[in-house]
Amino acid sequence: MARNDVKGKTVLITGGAKNLGGLLSRDFAANGAKLAIHYNSESAGDEARKTLEEVQAAGAEAFLFQADLTDIRNIARLFDETKARFGGIDIAINTVGKVLKKPFTDTTEAEYDSMSDINAKIAYFFIQEAGRKLNDNGKICTIVTSLLAAYTGLYSTYEGLKAPVEHFTRAASKEFGPRGISVTAVAPGPMDTPFFYGQESPDAVAYHKSAAALGGLTNIADIAPLVSFLVTDGWWITGQTIFANGGYTTR
Repeated sequence: MARNDVKGKTVLITGGAKNLGGLLSRDFAANGAKLAIHYNSESAGDEARKTLEEVQAAGAEAFLFQADLTDIRNIARLFDETKARFGGIDIAINTVGKVLKKPFTDTTEAEYDSMSDINAKIAYFFIQEAGRKLNDNGKICTIVTSLLAAYTGLYSTYEGLKAPVEHFTRAASKEFGPRGISVTAVAPGPMDTPFFYGQESPDAVAYHKSAAALGGLTNIADIAPLVSFLVTDGWWITGQTIFANGGYTTR
């Protein structure tokens, strides 16, 4: 499925209203896809409605779906509503995540549970539902983090609870492969979005900007084409986590 073959295909994107998810929504709309755009809460409502207006202005059929996906019944509802509206789903992309920067010894059980729900539980049941509901030859991609290859403190729950997604990806790719479904994960470096800055001091921001071999933070415009490639021409890549971070970390 070449990139221009997304015309008429259905793409479901969690967190699809803003930041990387919003850019992916606009890019797929420009290439003729139909879109299911999820957002978590009404705090993102204005951005979600703006993204919907933009993708519809590009000629795309699209709808918004607001829900907290830590209740996995909402994941099933998202897939079911998308199938009901568009007749099937071809590509499923999960961009949902949450960062917590905190010393190991200060992390509470409630914080751990929240990080687990958002970074691991949603990812697992999203992939599960995609495996159940995607059309044959569909594509699944999850956004993780380049901290999976880092040796660092303070992000134990973020990197630790994104780490299972690599194993989910491998297992799902093996199980879904006979149906022609590829399953991948993309691990960006720190991205230049509000998602990043809320956790970091000015000194830490300066460090992260200096850490990449190519210099600077990861730009979402450098990640969106990679995701698009993996769910189109790059479908032969499956069961893999792709580190795309300008040399911030490597394996």
